[in-house]
Amino acid sequence: MTPFRFRKLPARFATVLLPFLLSLMMTFIISGISTLLALGPSLAFLRAWPVSWAMSWMIGFPTLLVVLPLVRRLVGKLVAAPEAR
Repeated sequence: MTPFRFRKLPARFATVLLPFLLSLMMTFIISGISTLLALGPSLAFLRAWPVSWAMSWMIGFPTLLVVLPLVRRLVGKLVAAPEAR
């Protein structure tokens, strides 16, 4: 019996997949904390969080698509290249 194997996407999708997944996770956490601090642990929080998350993600994902290449260049200027062994 062979286990189910997930078929991987081609490497060219990494430039979109990384910011997509990063934005999903970051906006989930940040909108959750912000909404919880604003409304407290309540039914109102549970109702508002999905809307807050969706709005945050709609801004966060395109922002990461634009900003991530700039951040990579900045990190490249601030971090020394690894030494060859």
